[in-house]
Amino acid sequence: MICEEQFKWQNDKLLVLAPAKINLSLLIGPKRPDNYHEVHTVMAKINLCDELYFEKTNEPQVHLACLGQYSVPAGPENIVYKAAKLLGIERGLKITLIKKIPAGAGLAGGSSDAAAALMGINKICNLGLTQHRLADLAASLGSDVPFFLSGPLALCTGRGEKISEIPLKFNFSALLVTPDINVSTKSVYENFTPNIPLFESQKNKINEHLSKNRIDLIVKMCANMLELSCFKLNPKLADLKKHIKSLNIGKVCLSGSGSTMFVLTGDNSSFFDGNEPEQKLQDAIGHKVVLVSNNRW
Repeated sequence: MICEEQFKWQNDKLLVLAPAKINLSLLIGPKRPDNYHEVHTVMAKINLCDELYFEKTNEPQVHLACLGQYSVPAGPENIVYKAAKLLGIERGLKITLIKKIPAGAGLAGGSSDAAAALMGINKICNLGLTQHRLADLAASLGSDVPFFLSGPLALCTGRGEKISEIPLKFNFSALLVTPDINVSTKSVYENFTPNIPLFESQKNKINEHLSKNRIDLIVKMCANMLELSCFKLNPKLADLKKHIKSLNIGKVCLSGSGSTMFVLTGDNSSFFDGNEPEQKLQDAIGHKVVLVSNNRW
């Protein structure tokens, strides 16, 4: 779904769109005292969205229904359900989640759903919570969740919950390759070996590019320190990246802990001449490809 306005009222229902993200860079540093790794990542929202519908009811519970292309649990283990409980809402609400963002793909669909739930329930239930309070709650649900309360482009640090919005319009289109491979973020981190000198040197380079508003140079670095761990656990993804690279269509970058990869379409490649480059790439590699662009909010 193309994300236009994030909030829309449809009679008594509130629709909230939950956009996916890609990591334009992802650096992972040493473990912190809280057992999380230090993170330095530039994230951008894209216009591929889940849909969440909120409706008040007279029922003595919160009812969550999960529909759409991708299957996710609809019980208390769902992060949307957890967001409602965190807000103290345990009755009188129906939530319908329509999944269009694949799970376990490095696109943070679950985290975005959680942020949309916090904002949507705050609106429909008139809770009056401030942005600061929502951000605190978001951080308790997951490291990526606070990003989705902010603007479309941000530097995220700490364990990922410290958000510095980047007040710069960075317009792009990208071919999103979403192989039918579910990657466990937990396993990728457990098999990750920190490289502190590389973390520090790349962090300094990215910070320098940020100081000059050169997001394009950050993208060209194609830096994702989880790639090695992800590919060791999932050799088919390493093979897929080699296949895409052999087509000479531009830099192939991994988003998050995988499995999604993306190619920005700004490179001068004849591959993008003509219509439907996503179909052309999909035919070439045998995996689903979606053409996306940066989200505006």
